[in-house]
Amino acid sequence: MKELNQKLAIVQTKLKTKKTSYNAFGKYYFRKAEDILEAVKPFLLEQGVSVTINEELITHDPVPTIKSTATITDGENAIHATAIVGVDLNQKGMQTAQQFGAASSYGKKYALGNLFLIDDTADADSTNEHGKSNAVSKIKQAAKLSITAEQLQKAREYVAAGGKIEAIESKYKLTNEQRKDITKAKK
Repeated sequence: MKELNQKLAIVQTKLKTKKTSYNAFGKYYFRKAEDILEAVKPFLLEQGVSVTINEELITHDPVPTIKSTATITDGENAIHATAIVGVDLNQKGMQTAQQFGAASSYGKKYALGNLFLIDDTADADSTNEHGKSNAVSKIKQAAKLSITAEQLQKAREYVAAGGKIEAIESKYKLTNEQRKDITKAKK
């Protein structure tokens, strides 16, 4: 597992992904899951790993909610990162399939961002509600609030390899104890 963690840390520190899509209404550029996947491809053969994304509908009430899981594996071990997004069934001008597709795209993007520690705080679409209620934003925020034991271990290894705690905090809300635990790995 240590070898896979090292390979992931290499990808996390070297990966650069461009924002290739433009939102004319909001007047900002943003990245899509496809942009992240395209940027990660050169690392796959180089590091001897593969990346997959799986999705699961986890609840219907109060809104349909999709759990997206991005996985990196070397064929023996695997590391997973998840994102949870709600489906906005009140999105005007969209059919149900498009509403689920939009939520799916967001879920994939954020799961990949969590796996590869892509800081999305500067992305306008990470804060732009596009006139929607706070329901979807609250679900996204809830996904940020929890950090699993496995993710905590990855965070320790990332910081020990020279990564910044701020990158971790952009994705997860850490307790003071978790922050101390992660940063002591750096010493």
